Amino acid sequence: MKREMKNTFRIIIVLVIVLAMVLATACGGGGGGSKVTKSGFDLSVSVGPDPDTIDPALNSAVDGATLILHGFEGLYSLDEDGIPIPGQAESVDVSDDGTVYTFHLRDKLCWSDGSALTANDFVYSWNRAVDPDTAADYEYMFEVVKGYEEGELAVSAPDDSTLVVELITRTPYFLELVAFPVYFPVKQDIIEANGDSWATQAETYIGNGPYKVIEWVPRSYILYEKNANYWNVGALGPDTIKFALIEDDNARFAGFNSDELSFIRDVPNDEIEALRSNPEFHILGLLGTYYISFNTSVAPLDNPKLRQAMALAIDRDYITKNIGQAGQVNAGAFVANGLSDAAPGSSFREVGGDYYDPGPDGFAANLEQAKAIMAEIYPNGDCPTFEYIYNDTTLHQLTAQALQQMWGEIGITVTLQVQEWSTFLNSRKNGEYEIARNGWLNDYNDPIGMLDLFITDGGNNDGQWSNLQYDALISQVKSSADQAERMKLMHEAEDILFDEWVLAPIFYYVELVMLKSDIKGFYSSPLGYDYFMYTSKG
Repeated sequence: MKREMKNTFRIIIVLVIVLAMVLATACGGGGGGSKVTKSGFDLSVSVGPDPDTIDPALNSAVDGATLILHGFEGLYSLDEDGIPIPGQAESVDVSDDGTVYTFHLRDKLCWSDGSALTANDFVYSWNRAVDPDTAADYEYMFEVVKGYEEGELAVSAPDDSTLVVELITRTPYFLELVAFPVYFPVKQDIIEANGDSWATQAETYIGNGPYKVIEWVPRSYILYEKNANYWNVGALGPDTIKFALIEDDNARFAGFNSDELSFIRDVPNDEIEALRSNPEFHILGLLGTYYISFNTSVAPLDNPKLRQAMALAIDRDYITKNIGQAGQVNAGAFVANGLSDAAPGSSFREVGGDYYDPGPDGFAANLEQAKAIMAEIYPNGDCPTFEYIYNDTTLHQLTAQALQQMWGEIGITVTLQVQEWSTFLNSRKNGEYEIARNGWLNDYNDPIGMLDLFITDGGNNDGQWSNLQYDALISQVKSSADQAERMKLMHEAEDILFDEWVLAPIFYYVELVMLKSDIKGFYSSPLGYDYFMYTSKG
């Protein structure tokens, strides 16, 4: 009996050793579940309020994207200059015609729960994103992949570490696409077991990125810690990153001044002038446009002439100089400054020009034209009343009040309604509004990332607008590899936006942030994403 017990004991020991070896080698590349080296540095920041969602397939907000980037990673990532660099993929081979990408994943990749991540996880996740049942706002970003129209993407995994993607045509920005959250992998068994709630609590928010969520207190904070199973865990900075969920910019500012927070997005507008000489105050360039959405599906906003009058009645120079106060550029079109055109060194915005004079010298003429249009469509002076919705920051509040006065100059009465962030996002998305504040930061360095917002039934088409000619142009752009042709078609598409006055641009974005001077290694993308994973203190 004793001998049998000894043998059994030896067998158990051997099995434990073998199992430990399997677990030790199953995952992790650089991390592999090994002990995480502590830096003694815990970071607290605020990039916004409670996120509407941090499901990579469903998010369409900048603050949500920052939270996702710390918990997930795509095949490629963006460096501090916005250049795609290898992420979960170690390398990629591209066919001579640019239509087939073969990604080679890093060895022993893992999810944050220690289970193995394979190329099939990308196959599942990308097809989930285009499944109508998922209702992903960004599903149209897969239009460049073969099979999109049929609902089954031409993406395959010949083995666990290889992913093959077939594109419709050469797509110069494809590596930027795979660095975008909607292209990130998500864990199939977690989603199938928990449904949509998987991305609402720490226990089920399993990712593959540099950090993992360990605590989540709604309306208070989300706490991340280093993910020991991340392939590059040794390069990470803070032991933990605490994202304080704060809606009010005055409260964020107070948190920064009391040293509770080392970074905040946005500052109260009445503080900007005093902050100009503060070395901890930074104005960051962004590829994006602040604009007004009209719900074109409701009368009388279904009248392009009314939308034109409202767009022309906006004194953009007043808003940028007296409210923005941070170098925002008056917008005379939708596609933002900073995006290239076909010719080397050329700018899409310079080639396309303005659709009206957005400067102080042009406003008087714009206003007169707006009044003439209103007299034409409302000869009896019975002008409409609208509700304008916005989310709660001082910039949005003061802009709303200015617009209320400006539209009053052409006889339009506007009531103002402030909504909390999550409610506001869904009101816009669902078309449950008349006029709304809006803004768009481009998702990659190509104008199509702004222009494809307005395709019929697109997930980010908040204005509920539809134009089949426009849809056809966008489809042609995405199926062409000829840059000159693509840019020509995109200028034609933007022309249609202003033939119908689908929106009213106000200014091209900048971002106002506060960053403690002892925090090193932080960077922010021109797309608006904040990167804290490689920061240090000292």
